[in-house]
Amino acid sequence: MSAEYPPVPYDPELLPGLAEFLALVQRIPLRADTIPENRAHFATIIPTLDEVVGDRPVTVQDRVVPGPPGAPDIELTIIRPSAEITGAPALYNIHGGGMILGNRFLGAEELVANVLRFGAVGVTVEYRLAPEHPAPAGVEDCYAGLVWLATHAEELGIDPDRIVVTGESAGGGLAAGTALLARDRGGPALAGQLLLCPMLDDRPPTSNTGPRVPNISGLQYDGLGAWDRHNNHVGWTALLGLRYGTDAVSPYAAPSRMTDLSRLPPAFLEVGSAELFRDETTDYALRIWATGGRAELHVWSGGYHGFPISSPDAEVSRAANAARLSWLRRVLR
Repeated sequence: MSAEYPPVPYDPELLPGLAEFLALVQRIPLRADTIPENRAHFATIIPTLDEVVGDRPVTVQDRVVPGPPGAPDIELTIIRPSAEITGAPALYNIHGGGMILGNRFLGAEELVANVLRFGAVGVTVEYRLAPEHPAPAGVEDCYAGLVWLATHAEELGIDPDRIVVTGESAGGGLAAGTALLARDRGGPALAGQLLLCPMLDDRPPTSNTGPRVPNISGLQYDGLGAWDRHNNHVGWTALLGLRYGTDAVSPYAAPSRMTDLSRLPPAFLEVGSAELFRDETTDYALRIWATGGRAELHVWSGGYHGFPISSPDAEVSRAANAARLSWLRRVLR
C-alpha cells in the first residue's frame, strides 16, 4: 500500500466476512503462471446451480447459441419462474472473476432470487476467459448472447424493452462494455445496466491530474483487500497482453477509455469506499452525468470489494442490497 495515501478503513462489521473470503479464495497467490491452478480452486467454491435452486419454483434450461462472427458458439443458462409468463423483464447476468476465473454460475444465487422477486427471466452467459482468449473475445461473447436474448424475446416470454444487463467486478466491466457495444451497433436497446464494483480501467493508478481523474484508490489497495492492485494487473495483462496500458486498448474491453459516454441506458454503480475500484467507478458515473445521462452511484462507507456477498448480514450490506433492489424496481416497472 502507498505510504502517501493510507487506505480507507474497513467497516468493522465487515471484517469477519472479509477474513473468511480471503481464507477461502486467496490460498494460491495469483500470478500469470498460477491462473490455471486458481481457476481450478475457484471452481470448487462456486455452488452448482442445482444447489442454488433447491426446491424454489423456477425452471432451468441450458442453450447453445451462436457466438460472435467467426467464433465458437456460446452457452447460456436460462432461469424462469415455473409459472407461465409473458412480457417479463429480463436480467442478463455476466459473472465476475478478474477476466480469468469463474463460470456463468457465479452470482447465480442473486439471479435466482431476482427471477422470483420480479417475475423475470434470468440469463447467464459463459464467456471465454483470458489469457487463452484475449480481448475482445469475452465482451464479444457477452454481446452475442445479449443479441440472441433480444431476438428470442417472444419465445422466452420477455418484454424486449425491459432488459437489464448486470455484472459484478469483471462482470461489471463486461456489462459496461456490452452496453457500449449495444449503443454503437444499434441495439439491442437496454432498460438499464447494473454495474457492481466494476472493473473498468486497465491504466495504472495515478495521483496526477490532467486528462484523467486521479485514481488514488488504486494506490491505496496495493497488497490489501479482496482484489488488490497486483491481482488487477494479472487480470488486465492476461486480457490485453502487450496492449495493456497502451493507447491500443479498445474502450469496449476497458470502458473507462470510452471518450463518449452519452446515449447509454440508465446505470446503477455500486462500490465500496475501501476498495481498488472506488475511483474508476466514481469517475464513470461522473462522466455519464456530464453527458446528461442517467446514473445512480453508491459508494458504501468502509466496504471492501464484493462486501454485500461475503458479509450479507452487516448493516451496510443490507443497505446496499436495498438500494440495488430499489433501482431495479424503478427501471423494470
